[in-house]
Amino acid sequence: MNNIQVTAAEILMDIEKELRELQLWDADMISEEALASEQPFAVDTMTFPQWLQFIFLPRLYFMIEQQLQLPNNCGVAPMAEQYFSVLNLNSSPLIGHLRRIDRLLTEQ
Repeated sequence: MNNIQVTAAEILMDIEKELRELQLWDADMISEEALASEQPFAVDTMTFPQWLQFIFLPRLYFMIEQQLQLPNNCGVAPMAEQYFSVLNLNSSPLIGHLRRIDRLLTEQ
């Protein structure tokens, strides 16, 4: 693994930790139908935290494990800011980690 992959893996673990601490981590797997969404962020079939858990994190973990080229553009934090703006949660740490992954992938 190169330095970017190691740093990305660390940030992904931080994102997962924050989702768990905010009690936004689902214990059960989401349906195949929900996973088949073709909409950005799967907005038609799952919540943003579910998208992070079931799509974003697994895809990036897979790419890191397989030592594949990571995306060179990422813009997840603005969606998080919009989603969490109406919720009464301390989402600042989570959004901070999403900003870090956005920066890391976009600036690599």
